[in-house]
Amino acid sequence: MTANVFDVLKERGFLAQCTNEDEVQKLLGEKKVTFYIGFDPTADSLHAGHFIALMAMSWMQKFGHRPICLVGGGTGTVGDPSGRSDLRKVMTDDIIEHNCNCFKKQMARFIDFTDNKALLINNGDWLRKLGYIDLLREVGAHFTVNRMLAAECYKQRWEKGLTFLEFNYMVMQAYDFYKLNADYDCVLQMGGDDQWSNIIAGVELTRRKSGKAVYGLTNKLLTKSDGSKMGKTAGGALWLDADKVSPYDFYQYWRNVDDADVKTCLSLLTFLPMEEVNRLSELKDEAINEAKQTLAYEVTKLVHGQDAADEAKNKAQNLFSGSTEDLPPIRIGDAAGQRLVDILVNSNIIESKSEGRRLIKGNGLSINGRKISDPDYRISAYDLERGIVIKIGKKKFYKFIK
Repeated sequence: MTANVFDVLKERGFLAQCTNEDEVQKLLGEKKVTFYIGFDPTADSLHAGHFIALMAMSWMQKFGHRPICLVGGGTGTVGDPSGRSDLRKVMTDDIIEHNCNCFKKQMARFIDFTDNKALLINNGDWLRKLGYIDLLREVGAHFTVNRMLAAECYKQRWEKGLTFLEFNYMVMQAYDFYKLNADYDCVLQMGGDDQWSNIIAGVELTRRKSGKAVYGLTNKLLTKSDGSKMGKTAGGALWLDADKVSPYDFYQYWRNVDDADVKTCLSLLTFLPMEEVNRLSELKDEAINEAKQTLAYEVTKLVHGQDAADEAKNKAQNLFSGSTEDLPPIRIGDAAGQRLVDILVNSNIIESKSEGRRLIKGNGLSINGRKISDPDYRISAYDLERGIVIKIGKKKFYKFIK
């Protein structure tokens, strides 16, 4: 194994930007450091967009560095404007606390918190106690408004109206880094590349207030080869919570990624050696299915555990061989007489009726093994009584029951 985690992150494609690449590489190779990544509790589950951050954090810990998982009990009350065109919903304190607790359970699958090997800290512990005048005097004096407005995260919100509430987010996150450096000797902040402006603010604030050198490093965002965001399903985000997205559906998402995205996903979202990643990624045509099956199994095992991954894999294999016994049923009530396309849209299986019509015209949709050619096909009572297995394309199966 390579001696420096920086080289591993670089080889696997994590790195996007770094405040001083040579110094960070030297630092991580010469000593064990404390670093942090922030997670704002905007929902009660982490999602696929957090996956890379969790993997980067896990790699860092494997090389002896100590992670701080910082949950935003304080910053979550404001909301990060980065990458958004609208104001985030303001959450109550109870919801924020509940979401933070949910995060802890999911992070524990990636991070070892025993014996102080990692810390889970809530920035609400200090931000909520910091008086407004104290914040202005202690932190605000080190920020210039024109410099803040030049940040990409604020540029995107400028035309639609940037609230003063959101304008404070960068200041709060910068203070987090200063505080973690002072209390835990944290010298590195990591995060998605959309956090670059906020990370730089923390690096500069810490230097100005304490004179200490700290660093920032961002990882690439999880995107497809065409540049669009990965981790979106017809039903919404690809959550890491099994109650929101079942392990089987999670497995199937990764099983069905585009061929062009296989190497990126294997590199970033599994711990497979790069020799194996390269071997799998070079497979072509039908053989690429081996790589996709390996990807789906490995990521499902990481997020949901080996038992859930084994079950999802077996279900997928049974479906491929024609068995639908283990397919989780979707209840649609007394839908006799309803159009199939409408049912698929209402069940969040496809995004639109036009998509359904395209599938049917392209012979990509069948019921119980029978190809459907009528875009206005309606479910019959006979279909519904015996149960309906819908096949979309070559790999996606869904079972409908009353």
